[in-house]
Amino acid sequence: MYMTEKTKKLKNVVIIGASGGIGAALITQLLKDDEIEKIFAFSRCSVDKPQLSHEKVIHGFIDLTETASIECLGRSLEGVEFDLAIVCSGLLQNGDVKPEKSLRQINQDTLRQYFQVNSIAPMLVAQQLVPLMNRNNDSQLAFLSARVGSVSDNRLGGWYGYRASKSALNMLIKTLAIECQRTLPKLTIVGLHPGTVDTNLSKPFQNRVPADKLFTPIQSANYLLSVLATLDVSDSGKVFAWDKKEIMP
Repeated sequence: MYMTEKTKKLKNVVIIGASGGIGAALITQLLKDDEIEKIFAFSRCSVDKPQLSHEKVIHGFIDLTETASIECLGRSLEGVEFDLAIVCSGLLQNGDVKPEKSLRQINQDTLRQYFQVNSIAPMLVAQQLVPLMNRNNDSQLAFLSARVGSVSDNRLGGWYGYRASKSALNMLIKTLAIECQRTLPKLTIVGLHPGTVDTNLSKPFQNRVPADKLFTPIQSANYLLSVLATLDVSDSGKVFAWDKKEIMP
């Protein structure tokens, strides 16, 4: 667990995509750390009916398809300094959006939605969160990525939009990390691959996943927090899988 393996204490944490399976599980596990004072949980779900109710959890609304909504994030958190921020949002399948199996299935609107949620929105969120990260002590900003975003690991093809949008995210993470090395030398910025997790996002694609490689959200959250516990600024800009192995570009 992050809180037992890390010597640095967490005070304030922000989770984007808090209503998803992994986001909610991360909050559940982080609440076991008595040192944490506040967890700011943002999602599109109504703040009036939060998935998880706890005195330390402050719920907020965010729509990653709307720039104005993302800009509100920074204003709503003004004055708070964060030790850990995790962007858990992602789009694989939703309504008319489905992973393409061939070139003829590529659609402009689908590609636009993939890049909006998986690439553009995370960086717009980073615009709001980076100025709020702890400047005096080690802090971490992590984004959920995916192994299929690795160009060198692509052996099966297909999933054009999802692969490309996650690959773009990985490049954006690397570029942001280079910039922040100069301005925020104690901030570690990484991508995280959670594995295949039993959530609504992966449900249509679980048939061929071995039982021991299909994780519950709590399992995945524990793996990810364990990975974060091992990282420092020398790892900034990289992408790591749930088993702590680096994913190559």
